[in-house]
Amino acid sequence: MARSKITQTKLADMLGITPTTLSFKLNGKSTLSLKECVEIKKKAFPDKTLDYLFQTDDPDKKEVV
Repeated sequence: MARSKITQTKLADMLGITPTTLSFKLNGKSTLSLKECVEIKKKAFPDKTLDYLFQTDDPDKKEVV
């Protein structure tokens, strides 16, 4: 978001939710729906994949090759 100069407020406006709600979703205190993920990709980051945008760092999860 920072590289694209998109603030949480701008992103919240794109999704039609409050900045507080977006903050909860981005910090894992509330769930982010697939529909919201797709909207974020389409409206804010059309050149990125969903996998790239929403990858997580889970040290306990082993990647299967």
